[in-house]
Amino acid sequence: MARSKLKAGAASLGAGAAAAALAYGLQLDPLLFAAVIMTVMFVLYRFLSVDSAKARPPLPLKPRAPVPRPMAGDDDRIGISALADPALVVSEGWRVLAANAGAIALFGPRVQGSDLRQTVRHPTVVEAVRQGILGANPVQREVTTLGQRDGAFGVRLVRLDDGRLLLTFSDITQTRLTERMRVDFVANASHELRTPLANITGFIETLLGPAAEDEPARRRFLDIMAREAARMSRLIDDLLSLSRIELDKYVRPQLALDLPPLLLDVGKTLAMRLEEDDRKLLLEVADGLPQVIADRDQILQVLHNLVSNALKYGRSGSPITLQASPVLAERRGDDMVRVAVVDRGEGIAPEHLPRLTERFYRIDNSRSRQMGGTGLGLAIVKHIVERHRGKLEIASVQGEGTTVSFLLPVAQPIGRMEDAASADAGFAAREPAAVATERAADNGKRSTQSLS
Repeated sequence: MARSKLKAGAASLGAGAAAAALAYGLQLDPLLFAAVIMTVMFVLYRFLSVDSAKARPPLPLKPRAPVPRPMAGDDDRIGISALADPALVVSEGWRVLAANAGAIALFGPRVQGSDLRQTVRHPTVVEAVRQGILGANPVQREVTTLGQRDGAFGVRLVRLDDGRLLLTFSDITQTRLTERMRVDFVANASHELRTPLANITGFIETLLGPAAEDEPARRRFLDIMAREAARMSRLIDDLLSLSRIELDKYVRPQLALDLPPLLLDVGKTLAMRLEEDDRKLLLEVADGLPQVIADRDQILQVLHNLVSNALKYGRSGSPITLQASPVLAERRGDDMVRVAVVDRGEGIAPEHLPRLTERFYRIDNSRSRQMGGTGLGLAIVKHIVERHRGKLEIASVQGEGTTVSFLLPVAQPIGRMEDAASADAGFAAREPAAVATERAADNGKRSTQSLS
């Protein structure tokens, strides 16, 4: 090809020279002279180039391999299998063309290839599909108790090509429960604040009216108003505390903490209340108690709430026991320390135990309010223990008392030596609390203090 181009170029130059000689002999105008030369050269070059191109054989083309098109049904199954939510592909004739694993688990294996109206059989879903067949796009509905599962589901329908319909079912049960809890919380908080506020308002009106000159009545009303104001203050403090704890819920504490000094601080802080009720706080702390990973202020708040509850609901004159002991786990890195508050009193009925950590839940509303309770104490305890990656346990026997305990992860794994003394200590840590306490009291491995 390059050689043919060179030949064409040489021939055009020769033709140009001949044309120049001819034009010079005819004595043409310079502009016309240049135009004639350029035209002759261009025409001759194009003629020779086309002629050489025709003589050159064409290059063979490599045939392209055909691209296989997947079957429609296979494409649908592969596509919806990537969806996390249950999904169905439905034809305009109500036939289920494809179903992913989530849909099969929800409606059963017979859903694939069946009539949607016979397998799903939910009027809201059937109506949504009917709207999609008529041309609506998209269609969104919300249903409850779908297929083999209870709860709330968001149903979304969109039209695909060839008149097919894609149905997805999103589980929104937890979202609806959270919204319900938020609504209940606002209602309960408003009610708890409204009651003391209404009392204070009523007493103010009385003091401004009939009791304006009644000195004994005024003193009595002012005392009640002070108690109601303190109750509102405690409620607001607990709400703010709960809000701060929830903000740090996923931020795990990082500092190592010694528990024995903290337990002594709780006894000193509540010493006056213990004396008023003729109570004693017994501390039972295992020797060599390992450090825990904890937030000092929050653990102090947990202990204060639990001991305060024991003071409020325990039997007057009976002791309160505060225990701390290590708990060996099967895996070395999962060792924990158990802290328990034991009171002796009326106990709690079994049906109330699962709900004790709910916000504003009270077994006896009037008694709780009389004692200054806000209904948020155990909810705060639960959230703090969860933030520490611990565990909260509540056990009660009616007529005997209640034990509230929580477990905290240790800062360093507890040592496991092979000597007999250490093996005996490890066995004691795995025994039930009552038996372990008796053994510790007998062999002197547990130090006991009394704070009255």
